Amino acid sequence: MIQGLEDFKTYNKAMELGESVWSIVATWSFFEKDTIGKQLVRSCDSIAANLSEGLGRYHFKESRNFSFYARGSLFETRTWLDKAKNRKLIDGEVYKTLETALEVIGKMLNTYIKSIGTVNEPEEIYRNPKPPIPNPPIPNP
Repeated sequence: MIQGLEDFKTYNKAMELGESVWSIVATWSFFEKDTIGKQLVRSCDSIAANLSEGLGRYHFKESRNFSFYARGSLFETRTWLDKAKNRKLIDGEVYKTLETALEVIGKMLNTYIKSIGTVNEPEEIYRNPKPPIPNPPIPNP
């Protein structure tokens, strides 16, 4: 089970993406920052923020709900990223790098959502891989 944010790989990837987006948007002009930039940074930062809030709730249903919010923010981030590319604020190479990061985070997030409430959450498996426990023999009646 995830003990804290430092162990939560999906959260850490989302944090890295947020910092990358921030550094890109920081170079834009005022108008670009004020329109697309703020929305892009907020939606991207919201991915990690919702994951941390869900983890801090210490309840499976709330963790799952906040993970769904994080996934919604991921989709919103993709929309703002598309707009930034279409409006020539980022080039194709930067777009592809950020899009790939979103895909990776999305897959990690979906795996995490599916695992919430199970004994072996994937984050624990990523941190401490253990061999599978063999099934016990079934006695004959």
